[in-house]
Amino acid sequence: MSFAAPFLLLLAILRTPLFVVIALSAMVGFYSQEVPLSVISIEIFRLAEMPVLLAIPMFTFAGYLLGEGQASKRLVDLTNSLLGWMPGGLAIVAIFACALFTAFTGASGITIVALGGLLYPALKQAGYLENFNLGLLTSSGSLGLLFAPSLPLILYGVVAQQMELEQTVSISDLFLAGILPGLLMLVMLSVYSMMQPRDRTRRDSFHAATAIAAIRAAKWDIPLPFLVLGGIYGGYFAVSEAAAVTAIYVLVVEMLIIRDIKFPDLPRIMRESMMLVGGILIIIGVSLASTNYLIDAEVPTRMFDFIQSHIDEKLTFLILLNIFLLILGMMLDIFSAIVLIVPILLPIAVGYGIHPVHLGIIFLANMQLGYFTPPVGMNLFIASYRFSKPVMTLYLATIPFFLVLLVAVLIITYWPALSLFLISD
Repeated sequence: MSFAAPFLLLLAILRTPLFVVIALSAMVGFYSQEVPLSVISIEIFRLAEMPVLLAIPMFTFAGYLLGEGQASKRLVDLTNSLLGWMPGGLAIVAIFACALFTAFTGASGITIVALGGLLYPALKQAGYLENFNLGLLTSSGSLGLLFAPSLPLILYGVVAQQMELEQTVSISDLFLAGILPGLLMLVMLSVYSMMQPRDRTRRDSFHAATAIAAIRAAKWDIPLPFLVLGGIYGGYFAVSEAAAVTAIYVLVVEMLIIRDIKFPDLPRIMRESMMLVGGILIIIGVSLASTNYLIDAEVPTRMFDFIQSHIDEKLTFLILLNIFLLILGMMLDIFSAIVLIVPILLPIAVGYGIHPVHLGIIFLANMQLGYFTPPVGMNLFIASYRFSKPVMTLYLATIPFFLVLLVAVLIITYWPALSLFLISD
C-alpha cells in the first residue's frame, strides 16, 4: 500500500476532482484494514439523515436569486444613504455592503463581481486613491463569512457534529459566535478607511429624502436578516426551516413583487445553484467516509500525541495554527478546506483546550484572510479580471488591508471570549 499516498498526490496535482481523491483515499484506507467498502456508501447515505443539511441548498438558492437580481444595487444605495455622510463614508458603505452580500451568497467571488462594478467607479469618483479602491474591494470581497447564514459556517457545523465531541457544536451557536468577531473586522477596516487621504475633501451630507427613498426601495430586502436570525433565536423555526423560509421569501420578492427575475431565467438559476450544492454534497459524503477511516485508524490521536510532544503550550499551537490556516486559505477553496482539514484539526485543537466553536471562528477568519493573501489567493485573480488590473498591482494594493485584518484575526484567535460571549456552553 506504500504507493497509495504518492498516487493520490499525483491525482491531486493532475487536478482530478476533489471528491474522487477523497473517495479513493477512503477506499484505500478501508481496504488496507480489510473493512468492506460498502461502509463508504453507508456514510454517503447518512447525509439523508442530517436535517440541518437541508439548509445548504435552500440558502444557496436564495443567495443565487439575490445575486441575479438588483439586490446588490439596492443594498449599496441603502448603506450609502445612511453612512455616506461619514468620514470615509463610501468606503464604509463598501465594507458593510460586501459583508452582507457575502453572508447571503456565501461566495466572495460573486461579491467582487456583483458589487465591484457599482463600488469601484463610485469610490474613484469620490476621490479615493486607486490602490486603496482596489485593495478595499478585493479584501472586502471575503468579508461576511462569519455572519449568518454563511454557508461555510453551516458546513463547519455539519462536519464538527460528525466528530462526536464532548462539547456540542450547533449551527445556531456558530451563527452567534461569528457576530462579534465579524463586527471587529468591519470596524477595524472602517477605522482604517476613515484615515485615508482623498483627492477631494468634499463629503456628501446626509439627506433624509434620499435615505427614505433608499429604504423604500429596499423595504423587501431589509427584513431578510431579521427574518433569518429572529426566526432562529426567537424559537420559531430551526436552521433548516429558516433556510426554506428564506428561499421562499426571496423567490416571492424577486419574482412576484419586485420582478427583477423573469420566469424563463428561473430554471438556469436553479441549475447553477444546485450544481454548486451537488458538488458540496458529494464532497461531504465521501469526506464522512474518509473521516471515519481517520478516526478508526486513530490518525488525529497520533497526530495530537506527536504535536504535543513538540509543542507544550496552547499559545504556541495557536501561532502555528494561524500560519497553517493562512497558507491553507491560499491553496484550497473554503469548502474543500473544511471537509478535508477540520476532521483532523478539530480533535487536536480540543486536546489543547480550544472550544470547537471558537476553532470554527478561527478557521473561517483565517480562510477569509487567505482569500486575498499573495501569491495565490483566489480573490486576487478574480479582482484582477473584474477590474482589468495586473495581479501584481492587486498584491501591493491589498497589503495594508491584509495587515489590518491580520491583527483582527490574532485578536479573534487569542481572545476566545469574543467568540464565545454570546453562546451558552
